[in-house]
Amino acid sequence: MNTVTVRNITFGTGTPLICVPLMGKTREEIVVNAHELLLQKADLVEWRVDHFSQVSDQAAVKSVLSALRDIMPATPLLFTFRSKKEGGECQLSDDDYFALNAMAAGSGLVDLIDVELFNDEKRIAQLVGIAHECNVRVIMSNHDFHKTPPKEEIIWRLRRMQELGADLPKIAVMPQTRQDVLVLLDATTTMAELYATQPLITMSMGKLGVISRLCGEVFHSSMTFGAVGQASAPGQISVSAMRAVLPLLSA
Repeated sequence: MNTVTVRNITFGTGTPLICVPLMGKTREEIVVNAHELLLQKADLVEWRVDHFSQVSDQAAVKSVLSALRDIMPATPLLFTFRSKKEGGECQLSDDDYFALNAMAAGSGLVDLIDVELFNDEKRIAQLVGIAHECNVRVIMSNHDFHKTPPKEEIIWRLRRMQELGADLPKIAVMPQTRQDVLVLLDATTTMAELYATQPLITMSMGKLGVISRLCGEVFHSSMTFGAVGQASAPGQISVSAMRAVLPLLSA
């Protein structure tokens, strides 16, 4: 499996990296939250731009990106528009979704973009190409907030992400039982040991799935999400708690 280096962090080796979501509806709120996140010293920050009230205005989005880069010049920044169908705050047309991500990738202000798997694959390939030309890494993602698919389906989705050029394939699923958590962990391990060429990001959401956010080094997930204030998905725990627990669950 390859490792992936972004600025001063490397995915795919050692303790999972901690990513903290940055949310806010206005520029002012986002800027305030960004200053607060700096104090947490997360490995990387994810701007959930779907929460931004002016997300349809590319100039406004780029202005916020510029402000974020001024606030955190050395922190890797992940740009994510999470669609409504995958748990996001709002919905864009396909044209606007791909144009927004292409703008972010070409802005010189972000280090990674999130591209959802279940979109037109030709457009995904074009966007991945644009990102890579701009030296921006791609997290390709899929989120199921209702269930945990079978192990074979989880592996298929992660493999398809690799085939489409993902630097970091990511899947997050919702468990209904404890067995579902084991399915996610088993799928992650099998994928890592038999098929993965890239570092993986996997998690089981909600209270049942919390263990999956902490044991990534054992089961081969390279990044986890920690909350500072508002969580962006069910089951996220605080960054400080993660800093204390992750070393105890190292391989």
